[in-house]
Amino acid sequence: MNDNQIIMLGTGNATVTRCYNTCFILKTGSTMLLTDAGGGNGILVQLEHARIALSDIHDMFITHAHTDHILGAVWIIRMIIHKMKDGEYDGIFKIHSHNKVLETLDRICRMTLPESDLSFLGETVYFCEKKDGDNFCIGDIEMECFDILSSKEKQFGFCAKFPNGKRVVCLGDEPYNEQNRIHVENADWLLCEAFCLYDERDLFKPHEKHHSTALEAGILANRLNVRNLLLYHTEDKTLEKRKLTYTAEARKNFTGKIFVPYDLEIIEIE
Repeated sequence: MNDNQIIMLGTGNATVTRCYNTCFILKTGSTMLLTDAGGGNGILVQLEHARIALSDIHDMFITHAHTDHILGAVWIIRMIIHKMKDGEYDGIFKIHSHNKVLETLDRICRMTLPESDLSFLGETVYFCEKKDGDNFCIGDIEMECFDILSSKEKQFGFCAKFPNGKRVVCLGDEPYNEQNRIHVENADWLLCEAFCLYDERDLFKPHEKHHSTALEAGILANRLNVRNLLLYHTEDKTLEKRKLTYTAEARKNFTGKIFVPYDLEIIEIE
């Protein structure tokens, strides 16, 4: 089996109840990077279903401070600290993000976690601030983060280069901004939000929420010459037919491979 994978822990938008909020793991033979953590302790359930131990996660990247991305991070921090206390976690745990996320997360932790847990912050649990354009490595994954220039909330996407040389670009959960073309163009994989079908835009109103559709994601992938398109952060009212209908709509403008994963689906990065 290919060691380079994306494990989709959740694929839904902020208000879904029939799937989990969008979050995923980038996995290589030696690295597991958790990206976002959803809106609550459901992240622990998803990790359990995926058979991923918290003791194997040493890095987390958080795109922005919306509830459906950051609140699960508090649970990850809490449970990793508990494992540290019990001698079941080796090494340190790092949370990577921009200043707004880290300030928010630090405040929530200090307001909700017991004093004995807080003593681990800055000792074995580190908040690692990243700035627009920073390059860094997480295990054997080469990372470059970038500001997606959101009109709603400061948010970072990233380009992750896997050991096999494949470039995986995460756009966060808002539409692409042309100023980030240098980070996205010619990517091997583009992870892009698609709130709903364009044909159902009057029902779900994606543009009012500053989101895009499967049709628009396909147009974008074609324009930026990417090889593989992965769609996430969707509504959950059409879950049974989502894979078929979203793929068909994106296919109208994009001839590369299209993935519309379910929660817990594993995608091989080739």
